Amino acid sequence: MFIVDNYALAVFFCIITMLCWGSWGNTQKMTDKNWRFELYYWDYALGILLFSLLLGFSLGSIGEQGRSFVPDLMQADTNNLLSCILGGVIFNASNILLTASMALAGMAVAFPLGVGIALVLGVFVNYFTAPKGDAVILFTGVLLIMIAIICNGIAAGKMESNGNSSNQTKKKGIVLALIAGLLMAFFYRFVAAAMDLNNFESPTAGMLTPYSAFFVFALGLFLSNLVFNSFIMRHPFSGSPVRFTDYKNGKASTHLVGILGGCIWALGTSLSYIAAGKAGAAISYALGQGAPMIAAIWGVFVWKEFKGAPKSVNLLLTLMFVLFIAGLGLIVVSGGN
Repeated sequence: MFIVDNYALAVFFCIITMLCWGSWGNTQKMTDKNWRFELYYWDYALGILLFSLLLGFSLGSIGEQGRSFVPDLMQADTNNLLSCILGGVIFNASNILLTASMALAGMAVAFPLGVGIALVLGVFVNYFTAPKGDAVILFTGVLLIMIAIICNGIAAGKMESNGNSSNQTKKKGIVLALIAGLLMAFFYRFVAAAMDLNNFESPTAGMLTPYSAFFVFALGLFLSNLVFNSFIMRHPFSGSPVRFTDYKNGKASTHLVGILGGCIWALGTSLSYIAAGKAGAAISYALGQGAPMIAAIWGVFVWKEFKGAPKSVNLLLTLMFVLFIAGLGLIVVSGGN
């Protein structure tokens, strides 16, 4: 299987993770206006599962180092398989809430709040479970990002008080983003715990490689979606219930956009797990969770979600970007110490 053998390449992979995690939400906006997020999410989950299989039978099955994809799955302990499945279930619950919050509150608001909270709490969870890197520098970077999240929240609040007629809808979206962030902080740890992060070349018997761990994670996500999304369709956060016939009647191009969104997210997540062996789980997770900055850039400059904002809001957004960049820089440096 393909293995990252140096820290610089691991950081590069984590930057791609950040770009993917911050960009997949654009595909939801690219679908038809009447295509509900509940319908979009079926294709998104399918895209993740399909990509995990493609990755497993390509990069996960080449080379002489480590265990190939299928043999690795066959030798895995039940506890490690269940850990990855649980990670998929937790992520799916959090991501459905995050996707709903984006539909209600906008990408520039939901992503920084939800994923930002997941970043701060998730780094603590991952670092103290598997410490790697300079803790002082790492958590200083996390602190800067936390301040950036606060700046974004204040900016969003100022926009809501600026005469927006959909205040109640946005407030509901913000609440969903907060809950999503709390749940999302824990999914990564369950998958990382099933992998031998110290030795991808000759992993411990019963443990998984990044490729097989990600596939089992994707399987847990996909299966749990049959329960979670079916329930949300009958009891939506906003609007009337959605029927499965609505999904069947969707255009092929609409379904492909959702699958693309899942593939983009899956690419970022798989690279994060592949990089974790060299960078450590906390640093790999933290760099990827710089995604709110990428999402905010899309939301502000492409989707114009802060159009007409007063100068104070623009200053807060500028400060948010600066703090995110500084925080991410410190996180990179922490791994080299």
